[in-house]
Amino acid sequence: MTVRSSYPSHFQRDMACTEAEWLGWLPRALGAVAWERTGARLRASLEGGDLHIHWAPAPPRVMGLMRLPRLLVEFRFEGVDEVSRTRFMRHFDLTTQRGGG
Repeated sequence: MTVRSSYPSHFQRDMACTEAEWLGWLPRALGAVAWERTGARLRASLEGGDLHIHWAPAPPRVMGLMRLPRLLVEFRFEGVDEVSRTRFMRHFDLTTQRGGG
């Protein structure tokens, strides 16, 4: 994943992970912000506003014999300025990216 210089207030991602992996990453990725989860949705309190995240499993990506799990994730910031969004998402991205070789 490439580090971005800014993040829009609403975007979607296609992530190569299972829901169980995603749920394991969330506490560290969200850091010290207050958040609450209800099913496949969460709301996090950030500087100036809220972040709403919704996710849903998708069919796996198949490449030959390899099958990658997929999770469709939607991020929606409300009342959070660009600087705060970028700071938060850079941390989020660093904690959810996988190493490669």
